[in-house]
Amino acid sequence: MIKNYLNKMPNRKKGLRLAIINSFLLIWVSMGVGVIGADGEPLNIIYFGVVSIWIITGAIYKFQPKKMVKALTGTAIAQAIITIIAITMKWGYPYSPALELLGLNGFYIVLWLWSASFYRIASK
Repeated sequence: MIKNYLNKMPNRKKGLRLAIINSFLLIWVSMGVGVIGADGEPLNIIYFGVVSIWIITGAIYKFQPKKMVKALTGTAIAQAIITIIAITMKWGYPYSPALELLGLNGFYIVLWLWSASFYRIASK
C-alpha cells in the first residue's frame, strides 16, 4: 500500500517532503541533544543557516525542480563545510569526537543529496 502510494507520488513532492523531514530532524537534533558538543552548545545554531539555504533559495525560485537541485546540493555542501570546520577547529571536543561529527553530518548530507536527486529526476 505504501509502495503504491510512493510510486504514484511525483518526484518533486518526494524531494520536497524529504527536505522538510530532513530539516525537521536536523533542527530537532541540533537543538535537542546537540550535534556539536553537549546539549545547549551555542554553535548548534549554525544548522538553522543550513536549513535556511534551501528554504530561501526555494522560495525565491518558486521551488522549480532545476533550481531546487542546485539549492539542495548547495545545502549539502554547506553542511559538509561546517563538518570540516567543526572537525579541524575541534568544536565540541571532547563531547563530539570527529567520527561522531562525520557520522551525524554525513547522514544529513546524504538526505540533502537524496532530496536533490528526486528534484533532478523531476526536472527531466
